[in-house]
Amino acid sequence: MQGPMRIATRGSKLALWQAEHIAGRLRQEHPGLEVELKVVKTSGDRIQDAPLARFGGKGLFVKEIEETLLRGEAELAVHSMKDIPSELPRGLTLGVVPERDDAADCFLSHAYPDIASLPWGSVVGTSSLRRQAQLLALRPDLSVEMLRGNLDTRLRKLEQGQYQAIIAASVGLKRLELDAPYTTRLLSVEFLPAVGQGSLGLEYVRENSEVEALLAGLDHPPSRSAITAERSFLQRLEGGCQVPIGGHATFQDQDLLLRGVVADLQGKEIIREERRLPAEEAERLGREVADSILGRGGDRILREAMETEI
Repeated sequence: MQGPMRIATRGSKLALWQAEHIAGRLRQEHPGLEVELKVVKTSGDRIQDAPLARFGGKGLFVKEIEETLLRGEAELAVHSMKDIPSELPRGLTLGVVPERDDAADCFLSHAYPDIASLPWGSVVGTSSLRRQAQLLALRPDLSVEMLRGNLDTRLRKLEQGQYQAIIAASVGLKRLELDAPYTTRLLSVEFLPAVGQGSLGLEYVRENSEVEALLAGLDHPPSRSAITAERSFLQRLEGGCQVPIGGHATFQDQDLLLRGVVADLQGKEIIREERRLPAEEAERLGREVADSILGRGGDRILREAMETEI
């Protein structure tokens, strides 16, 4: 291509790691290809002292980056897939999904090995309503408080004793080589991750066949099928950041197994569902799991959550 491939990315350590990882893969696949990063500050990066749900949810981490693509100021954007809303702007596509990394959440503490060992009334930090609801479903006595900022900041606040424990995505800890004295991976059977967690989303202008061809070697079909099922589930629920929704698809033989959950904000009412279908029916699988949850009361939970002021 004429000129370098410009990758739009947020400026956090984790976002830069992810963008550099894809840049390295592209250079390896296409020797001689110039790749450079274009750092974009998003609304989500500017808001550090309030829940994102109050201002429009996780799309705040991608909006300005997508505008950069549409203006032709970058050819590719690298996102954490969990930050991408179920509906994309007109003209953009997520046509390539690299191989997924660990999707699980992780419990971190300086004194306690797991959720069960926390003393009554312990303070746990997270900015995710999904994590909050699932924590409170397991331990309604806990005090869940908002914790924003990059991973370094969160771990520093944990070390300073502001929280007895925090919950974070395992993949970010792994990529930045961070941990705490007690670092326990949470099993998705009882603690479902965010839709798309552990996966990168490569977004570009739909009609740019040259970029699509350059990215083709990075696509991982099994990961793409799993992400398709999860995003179909989320889209059917029409869920935003202000609603506790989790979903995780994994392969069992040749089939996809999708587990989904919808909960109220306090974790008092939680609806789980799981189904399996062949991988080629990933979109249908997501819709069926969502429809089952909606039919069992999920529609009411979602409506009430949307009406609740965060």
